[in-house]
Amino acid sequence: MTARPTAPAPTTPAESGPADATAQETSLLRLATAGSVDDGKSTLVGRLLHDCQAVLSDQLAAVERVSRARGQLAPDLALLTDGLRAEREQGITIDVAYRYFATPRRRFILADTPGHVQYTRNMVTGASTAELAVLLVDARNGVTEQTRRHTAVAALLRVPHLVLAVNKMDLVDHAEPVFAAIAEECARYAAALGAPPVVPIPISALNGDNVVHRSPSTPWYHGPTLLEHLESVDTGQGRAGHPARFPVQYVLRPQTSGGFRDYRGYAGRLASGVLRPGDPVTVLPSGERSVIAGIDRLGEQDVAYAVAPQSVTLRLADELDVSRGDLIVPSDAPPRLADRLTATVCHLSDRPLRAGDRLLLQHGTGTVRALVHSLDARLDLGTLAAEPAPQSLSANDIGQITLRTAAPLPLDDYRADRHTGSFLLVDEADGATVTAGMVGALDTHTEAERR
Repeated sequence: MTARPTAPAPTTPAESGPADATAQETSLLRLATAGSVDDGKSTLVGRLLHDCQAVLSDQLAAVERVSRARGQLAPDLALLTDGLRAEREQGITIDVAYRYFATPRRRFILADTPGHVQYTRNMVTGASTAELAVLLVDARNGVTEQTRRHTAVAALLRVPHLVLAVNKMDLVDHAEPVFAAIAEECARYAAALGAPPVVPIPISALNGDNVVHRSPSTPWYHGPTLLEHLESVDTGQGRAGHPARFPVQYVLRPQTSGGFRDYRGYAGRLASGVLRPGDPVTVLPSGERSVIAGIDRLGEQDVAYAVAPQSVTLRLADELDVSRGDLIVPSDAPPRLADRLTATVCHLSDRPLRAGDRLLLQHGTGTVRALVHSLDARLDLGTLAAEPAPQSLSANDIGQITLRTAAPLPLDDYRADRHTGSFLLVDEADGATVTAGMVGALDTHTEAERR
C-alpha cells in the first residue's frame, strides 16, 4: 500500500488590523453536514478528522480496538463521531455534535447533524450558523426525499455555500455517468429553490477517495477534494461586511479605585460589521444617540477597531440609559423597529404551535412577550408546495407565521443579516425553546414615528 501524505499540524492565524481581521474571519469556516441514514455521514466526518490528523491517539486506539472486536479489518471511523450511546446502539446520529479541527489554511467548526426526518429540527440548529453545508448522498440511491429536504432547509436558512458529496462511489465502480446524473438532478432542485450553486464532489468516505486526498479511482474528476474546497471557499461575505450590530450583554461599572472609578462600558459580542472610536451610534430601542469614545478588549484598552465576531466593551461619550438587551448600531445604518412581523419558522417542540399562543421572543440578548397572531402557511419540503392557514405546526414543520410583540424590536430581514434577523420563541413557563424563526416582512415603526 502506498503511504498517503499527512496533513501538517494545525496553526492559528494572527490578527493585526481591520483588513487582517476580515481575513481572520474568512480563515474560520463553520460548516454543517447533512445526509440520510446509511449514506455514510458519520464515516465521512470520521474520515475527514482522521486524515486531517484531528484525532487523538487514544481515540483512534479505542476505535481500532472496538473495530477489531467486531471483526472489522479496518478502523470504523464512524465510531469517532457517533458519541452518544443511543446513536451507537441504533447506528444513527441523533443530536448535533460540534467538531473542531484545523489545517494550515483554515480552522473549522463542523456541526454534525442527524439524518432522520424526525430530527430535521436538529439540522436547522446546526445549519443556522453554518457558512457551508455538505449534503451527502449515497451514489447507489441518488437524490432522495431527504436530500431534497436537506437542500430546502439549507436554502431557507440562506447557507451561502452548498457541497454535494456523492458518497460510496466505490460501490458503483466509480462510474462518472452515475455521478453526473446525481449532480445534475441536485443542481436543478437547488436552482428551483433559489439556493446557491451546488459543488458536486465524488467521494468514498470508507476508502478516503477525494475527501482529503485525491483518488486515482476517479481520473475523470478534475475538481477539488472535499478538504481542498473547504479550505478555499470564499467566505468574504461574512459578518464584517454587514452594518454593525452590537447586542449589549452586560453593563460594566466596576467603581473601583484608580482609573476605573468612573468607568462605564457596555460589553457584548459584535454580531456583524466594524465599529471604531468616533463612530456616531444609536441605542435601540430607546433611539438615544452618542459617539463611541473607546473600545476595550480583554487585556487591551483603546483598541483601534472592533470587528465581528469579536467580544469587546464599548464606551460612549454620553451617559445614556443602556441595559442588557439593547442594541447599539451605527446612526447611519440602523435596523427598523417592528412590533409586528412575518417570519419563516422551524417548529422545534413536540407541543404544536397554534395561533393565539403567547410566548417569549428572544432576539439577541433581548426578550419581549409575543403573540402568535396567525399561522400563514406550512411548507411541504418534498414538493415545495405551501399549505395555507394550517391549524398548527408540529415538530420539524417549517412554515410562515405572523407575530405581534409587546414592544418594538430592532430587527433586520434575515436575508440581509442572519444574525440579527433570527429569533427564538420560548415557553415562558418552563423556558424551553419552542420555535426558531427567520424574520421576513416587517410592519415597522421608524424612530421618528415612535416619537
